[in-house]
Amino acid sequence: MTDKPRVTILYCTQCNWLLRAGWMAQELLSTFGQDLREVALIPGTGGHFEIRVNDALVWERKRDGGFPGPKDLKQRIRDVIDPDRDLGHADRHSADRGDG
Repeated sequence: MTDKPRVTILYCTQCNWLLRAGWMAQELLSTFGQDLREVALIPGTGGHFEIRVNDALVWERKRDGGFPGPKDLKQRIRDVIDPDRDLGHADRHSADRGDG
């Protein structure tokens, strides 16, 4: 058993969001590959698109006003799994970190 976080992406099959979910998974694995236990795609219905780290809701399409861009998603995931990690170009010109 590992203590690395598990990311889940719940996506709506009725809305044909599998490719979007797969793209988000690819982005996360490219950035956090060795720091994650897994990224799981979970088919659902009803217009849902939710991204969680373990049980913590990181992004919800209805609550957050649409789909995340890769930069926003990576920052939110980082803030949960390793807040001190520098994401390089994804952190530059970011006013939402609020470090002070």
